[in-house]
Amino acid sequence: MAATYAYWISTALLALLYLASSTLYIVRKDWVLQTLRELNYPASYLVPLMAVVKVLGPLAILSRYSVPLSDLAYAGMFYHLLLSGSAHLGVRKPKGALPAAVGLVLLIVSFTTQNIARDIPSPYGVTAAIQPSHS
Repeated sequence: MAATYAYWISTALLALLYLASSTLYIVRKDWVLQTLRELNYPASYLVPLMAVVKVLGPLAILSRYSVPLSDLAYAGMFYHLLLSGSAHLGVRKPKGALPAAVGLVLLIVSFTTQNIARDIPSPYGVTAAIQPSHS
């Protein structure tokens, strides 16, 4: 039961983090463009793309319309959070890496508890208990 709560709480918070970030990309576009340029990213085409992807990723995980698509969203978020955190650390702005670190923790909890909370398991998720062998 605790793992089910951990899944839903971490997944909801991860989705909120990504949706808030997407909203920031839309509402404060000029500030986001400047920040991404400071991180040496090609900001002009990255901002519109990331604004959309940051909505679709959590939607794929929450809806679980397709387990492979959900797993792909987890993988994409994992790499995004790693790259985001390391980019901020690379330009010596560790405070900017904090949301990525929080996101990584939420992502790991969500991913490792998904097979406990969801009816259709992911082949890549961690199982709750070792299945007994039937000899």
